Amino acid sequence: MTKLKNIWVFAEKQQNLNELCAGAAQFGEKVSVIWAGSKELACSADVVYYLGELDNKKVFENYIPTIIRLIKDNEPDMFLVDTSKNGRLIAGAVAAVSKTSVLTDINEIELFDDGVQTKRMVYGGAAFKTEKITHGLVIVCIPVGVFKPNIIDIAGNAKIISVDFVPPAVSVECIEKRPKIGETVDLRLAKRVVGVGRGFPNEKSLSLAYDFADAVNAEVGCTRPVAEEEKWFAKERYLGISGTMIKPDIYFGIGVSGQVQHMVGVNQAHTIVAVNKDKNAPIFKQADYGIVGDLKNVIPELLALIKR
Repeated sequence: MTKLKNIWVFAEKQQNLNELCAGAAQFGEKVSVIWAGSKELACSADVVYYLGELDNKKVFENYIPTIIRLIKDNEPDMFLVDTSKNGRLIAGAVAAVSKTSVLTDINEIELFDDGVQTKRMVYGGAAFKTEKITHGLVIVCIPVGVFKPNIIDIAGNAKIISVDFVPPAVSVECIEKRPKIGETVDLRLAKRVVGVGRGFPNEKSLSLAYDFADAVNAEVGCTRPVAEEEKWFAKERYLGISGTMIKPDIYFGIGVSGQVQHMVGVNQAHTIVAVNKDKNAPIFKQADYGIVGDLKNVIPELLALIKR
């Protein structure tokens, strides 16, 4: 099997939609998108099934019957969905009607003559589970960062088809919206990332990480304990299996021990550089370059070399 004939894609946000379209184009001859919201942000696929603008009465949950009808009428080979709450909800509803299963948190897709094979991490990233579907609709929930988004013209050349709304039996209405408190950084897009671990003795010492990141034009991320226990960073900067998965050109793990839950989130970096005073730190087993030493001494020396 070279490619599937038709792959459908659904995502709430344009960035996620672009990623899934890029992945779908690898495996499908034709890419069709289900999109709700601003028509100007519709992804440049082959076909866009446009649900219309969202408002307080037309939230994503209310579009489930419409999406189910689209899938049943058009019978795609694969349905790629983002792993947002609404994405999972829609995937589950479509799977129930189609009498199939949902493959969740998939990191890799491979096509064979007898079906579609996927891989996902299990046991906190310590192992991979392989699953295969040999018939019927393949529904896959894909986390952000698995596919590299295409830089596309959002106007595109897609054929846009306006879809009639199918009212749900029970509708959901948005009563109030409140702005989310937090950062808007997207570490998945960073070419260079500096990771901060528990090797930093206090919050004041983080100035070393910020100075180094500025010197190498990098974003700053952190391990889970630094974000959730120390509260030094917003959760948007947490790197790991239950945080953000990144694929930068270079990752600097400074004061990072290298526990598997964190390394799963950064091990797809092209180059990994580690700084740790413990020569037996697990991160050195996965690092391309390692410096054994106290970060309070190593980072100033590296900064001096960069400035020189």
